[in-house]
Amino acid sequence: MAVKYVFVTGGVVSGLGKGITAASLGRLLKARGYQVTMQKFDPYINVDPGTMNPIQHGEVFVTDDGTETDLDLGHYERFIDESLDKNSNVTTGKIYWSVLQKERHGDYGGGTVQVIPHITNEIKSRFYRAKEENEDRIAIIEVGGTVGDIESQPFLEAIRQFQHDVGHENAVLVHVTLIPYLKASEELKTKPTQASVKELQGMGLQPDVLVCRSEYPIPDEVKAKIALFCNVPVYHVLQNLDVEYLYEAPLAMEKENLAQVVLESLHLPCREPDLTEWKEMVENLRHPEQEAEIAMVGKYTQLHDAYLSVVEALKHGGIANRVNVRIRWVDSEEITDENVAEKLAGVDGILVPGGFGPRGTEGMITAIRHAREKKIPFLGICLGMQMAIVEYARDVLGYTDANSIELDPETTHPVIALMPDQEDVEDLGGTLRLGAYPCILKEGTRSRELFGKEEISERHRHRYEVNNKYRAEFEAKGMTVAGCSPDKRIVEMIEVVDHPYFVGTQGHPEFKSRPNHAHPLFRGLVTAAAAYAKEK
Repeated sequence: MAVKYVFVTGGVVSGLGKGITAASLGRLLKARGYQVTMQKFDPYINVDPGTMNPIQHGEVFVTDDGTETDLDLGHYERFIDESLDKNSNVTTGKIYWSVLQKERHGDYGGGTVQVIPHITNEIKSRFYRAKEENEDRIAIIEVGGTVGDIESQPFLEAIRQFQHDVGHENAVLVHVTLIPYLKASEELKTKPTQASVKELQGMGLQPDVLVCRSEYPIPDEVKAKIALFCNVPVYHVLQNLDVEYLYEAPLAMEKENLAQVVLESLHLPCREPDLTEWKEMVENLRHPEQEAEIAMVGKYTQLHDAYLSVVEALKHGGIANRVNVRIRWVDSEEITDENVAEKLAGVDGILVPGGFGPRGTEGMITAIRHAREKKIPFLGICLGMQMAIVEYARDVLGYTDANSIELDPETTHPVIALMPDQEDVEDLGGTLRLGAYPCILKEGTRSRELFGKEEISERHRHRYEVNNKYRAEFEAKGMTVAGCSPDKRIVEMIEVVDHPYFVGTQGHPEFKSRPNHAHPLFRGLVTAAAAYAKEK
């Protein structure tokens, strides 16, 4: 079989759920025993999302190998349960960067560098190739934006050329489009889909499968009309209705035979899927036995996508415990000593996620003090852990001006300091401590109990770390260093001993959580929050 390719494009409007469609297809193909890998091609000119504002673009998802990627890769990993890498997210910025470096190096022999063939060749070279020629797998490749965007044109042209290179039976096109419903005339309109497909056809591309987003079921006669105008078999026109829960999407697309028509288009056998575990997970999600409310105390609460993986990981913790987790969004800039009790009244858990810069950090510290003193279950992630260290230094060790040197370079007690290898770094992009690093968990700690093993690996995205000069003082006053780097130099996890659940981690555990395999720290937080809710 070697490698087969499925390209996923979008038409009419953005935000139709191309990423979820692609991820659902990945899950359905894996359920049939096929090896799957996924890629996202983003038309924006940034090299990667690493320096983009989370309020504008959403979270930055980090892979094991330390690549800063688009948040869609988080959906891919959660759905197909595979770790992706630097090949999995390609931007226009990366493509042009590479071409310009080759031009400066003289690789083009002084020739004129053009969009065709130089840019399109660079794009084609990035379409995932199996590491070995005989390695069978299906590569699902999503192109960001919509057909008709000027930024997307080089990518679509590259797909046209690529299909010609490898043969249409080895590279098929799934087009996600919108069928709007007009309330005034009470009818579904197919014209936007027709126009979108016509645009593709004008670029030499013919969709093999149409996935039509709609608020209402699409009647057979409407499907027949779409098939006729868009030049596809009628059973390749699939409806994609809204689902109540995100993780129901693969099951909904299974009913529409998405995997079956894709495999047929690729000339591959359609095996029986094994979706038992996924169905059980959705069943647990749909039928919780208890509720718990967890406060998300962060600085980017205006856009929930800024914490997308954290939100999903909390849901996973809920699924594992049969608990419906409700999130209370709390802007850390608005928390003060005077209103913290009111802002966090009635919550069963508090989570302080990652971030950069001083804005809102005093509010985080106040929320953390409230969690520690009131014995409310708490999880601090990256900056959240660092602020827990600062709070403990101020309120337990008595160093009232303790801080991170990121936030106050003049502090006399820099309990969070710059990592030695970061001291001379000036660029912002791609210069953090990024990717998966090992951590050794201390015996007898809650963390060791939750993970059930001594060595774990978590993904990181940070520049500052716990100042080792203060470690002995923290330990002496009831804060345990629960996890360290193997050389014991970097504090990776902390716990407060006399507390039902007070855990901080320098890593980003949310990136490794899966709906059918909740991350231990999120599972632990929800377990503790559910127990706290019952006690109330």
